[in-house]
Amino acid sequence: MIDTHCHLDASRFEPDRSDVLVRAWAAGLHGIVIPAVGPDTWEPLLELPRRDARVQVGLGIHPQLLPELPPEQDTAHLERLDALLSQGGAVAVGECGLDGPSIPGASMERQVAVLRGHMALARKHRLPVLMHCHRAHPALIEFLKEEPFPEAGILMHSYSGGVELARFYIQKGCHFSFAGPVTWAEARKPLDALRAIPPDRLMAETDSPDQAPTPHRGKRSEPGFLPHIIEGMAQVLGEPVEALAQRTTATARRFFREAFPPPSR
Repeated sequence: MIDTHCHLDASRFEPDRSDVLVRAWAAGLHGIVIPAVGPDTWEPLLELPRRDARVQVGLGIHPQLLPELPPEQDTAHLERLDALLSQGGAVAVGECGLDGPSIPGASMERQVAVLRGHMALARKHRLPVLMHCHRAHPALIEFLKEEPFPEAGILMHSYSGGVELARFYIQKGCHFSFAGPVTWAEARKPLDALRAIPPDRLMAETDSPDQAPTPHRGKRSEPGFLPHIIEGMAQVLGEPVEALAQRTTATARRFFREAFPPPSR
């Protein structure tokens, strides 16, 4: 299994990060993708794959961080991101995207401009995009209608939209990853969307430390909980857990261009 979105660099993992990784490997994971949320984390994250190839990283600016960054520095940050991506070591651009609740501190116009910069870098460096979209799907749909699609693809991370939105993203060529909410009792919209997604465009994630799956809901999530998410997805799709685990892993390996080492036999 590969956790395609896990913020293992978050401060909530400071006390026991190495133990979290031990539990993840023991749970059957063979890879974890850690997406950056801001410029301060880019260089430290790039060190991680050099130590363990099972841990890969994406570099980007999360829209929820934009209110904390001076707008006049957006261009400089994107230029620095370009330079770092040129050096290699990252498997994706992001986490980036659009966030409705962040608009009071970062206008949608600014968010779109920064996202456009990320998309240009993804096309330039032939890397996939790890896309965040929260309460901003109309704006993202309009953006994607105009913006050239990156050759390496877009992963709609922790997808929570309905099936009609999913159909647009499917038509554009997006991949989808689901997190803990697919196991929650009140989940409805994402489950309908899950059933509509082409089998070869589906992946799984924990979005740790947030969105812990049942039976850990309300606690800190961690990558070792990924089996619960895959079990929940398999139940919705009506297929064996092992088959779904193998398929989502194969899809993640292809999407991230075989960045992860093959499992030892």
